[in-house]
Amino acid sequence: MYNFQFFMPTKVLFGAGQLKNLHLETMPGKKALIVTSNGQSTKKYGYLDAVQQELEQAHVAYVVFDEIRPNPTKDNVMDGAKRAKDNGCDFVVALGGGSVMDASKCIALMMVNEGDLWDYAFSQKGGHKPFQTPSVPLIAITTSAGTGSEVDMFSVISNDELEEKTGVFDISMFPTISVVDSDLMMSVPPTFTAYQGMDAFFHAAESVINTKEHPMGEMFALKAIELIAKNLPVAYKEGSNAEARANMALANSLAGYYMLCTSQHTMEHVMGSYHDSLPHGAGLIMISHEYFNFFAERQASEEPMIKMARAMGVENPTSGKDFITALDALIEAIGCKDLKMSDYGITKEEIATWPKHIHEVLGGDTTADPLPLSDEDYFGIYERSFK
Repeated sequence: MYNFQFFMPTKVLFGAGQLKNLHLETMPGKKALIVTSNGQSTKKYGYLDAVQQELEQAHVAYVVFDEIRPNPTKDNVMDGAKRAKDNGCDFVVALGGGSVMDASKCIALMMVNEGDLWDYAFSQKGGHKPFQTPSVPLIAITTSAGTGSEVDMFSVISNDELEEKTGVFDISMFPTISVVDSDLMMSVPPTFTAYQGMDAFFHAAESVINTKEHPMGEMFALKAIELIAKNLPVAYKEGSNAEARANMALANSLAGYYMLCTSQHTMEHVMGSYHDSLPHGAGLIMISHEYFNFFAERQASEEPMIKMARAMGVENPTSGKDFITALDALIEAIGCKDLKMSDYGITKEEIATWPKHIHEVLGGDTTADPLPLSDEDYFGIYERSFK
């Protein structure tokens, strides 16, 4: 018999146009720190204005912090927490993709905890301290379909000085309210639609092959895989297709509801910790064929992979190789077949140093892989993936 827990305290407002209903909700504070990226999209497309109008209708004051970079850093977090404390903010509103939501969760924690974020990090060079005070409330408004961060308690933060990228999490980091409004995703360019969509795909795929999976998690994951296989190529080619965008938004949240990642995510976090210009989804795509094929060739995850192949539309799949074929076809359909590590400054020589770092970062559960991977196995996957 299975034993598991399912805890989902976040209220989700899902659907096109749902942002317009945010002001009808009970706000968790009186003054918000609105956190957004250092890019221009939330301003250019009117998303920031819309959020400000919702807060004004709810009679909530706010301050804007628009300094979050892709692959957010510890410094981003500490700067945001200082801005919030200096301005008397008592809750956080995250407006953006995974980077913004991850940083916002940690800002909400560091508004009420002493010291530096890395005092609490679980990485090799982190302080490993438990958080003393629960996070202030967070409202997450996602503008991308990729990370699932709007419905979980996890974040991934980089420390440039220490060259670490690791997970930070606490039970209090679940958002109080999440807005999953696909109208806010229509402007995502094709390339990032692909990268973000495949991040969600691998959240689900890693969950299915995870040895600690159970029926609740598999239910969410297989539905997410089905939706992504059908809709990501459409959203990639037709960014204004409302149905495809809505289905990708749903898949993203479903994959985030019970995310049980394996070492694929850990492997990519090592890549990203050394190359901060590498989009997380792109890194995952680069290693995905060799990663999943490692298990398929050894028939280590046949039933789960057959289930995923079937969810992707393969008729009568009979082996893990059918999933690999479907995965390769999906990657080609979204223009990512020829992604190259070398295009992001990665060299073949440095790959040899990466396996040892897999044991130092948090991304996925390396003990939950279908087979235990040695450092030589990790190196082989990286090496065969290199272009």
